[in-house]
Amino acid sequence: MTSRALTTAAAVVVLTLLLASCAAAGNSLAGSGTDLPGFWQGLWHGLISPVTFIVSLFRDDVGIYAVRNSGGWYDFGFLFGASVVFSSIGRTGSNAVPRRARPPATGTSARGTSGRA
Repeated sequence: MTSRALTTAAAVVVLTLLLASCAAAGNSLAGSGTDLPGFWQGLWHGLISPVTFIVSLFRDDVGIYAVRNSGGWYDFGFLFGASVVFSSIGRTGSNAVPRRARPPATGTSARGTSGRA
């Protein structure tokens, strides 16, 4: 492997571990009525929802949403955080920067040939 490939692989491993460390833990507030998660924790859970979802596939004690929460403000924070993450992911592809309009090619037919035999 080249030095650049090793550096890239190491960066991917570090980034994966960093994101995995942000995953939400089990819902310790389930069954309690005090100190329920509100807007800010909902926002945080929405932001880390892709990582938490992957972790929840392998662990039964991790959920991506705090079932026992403060209500509308938690929901708003969660949806806002998730929309920020997923709209950012969607903008990383080829549509992130609009392409310049290309002038039509002159002397070509619909099939892309010049029409000459």
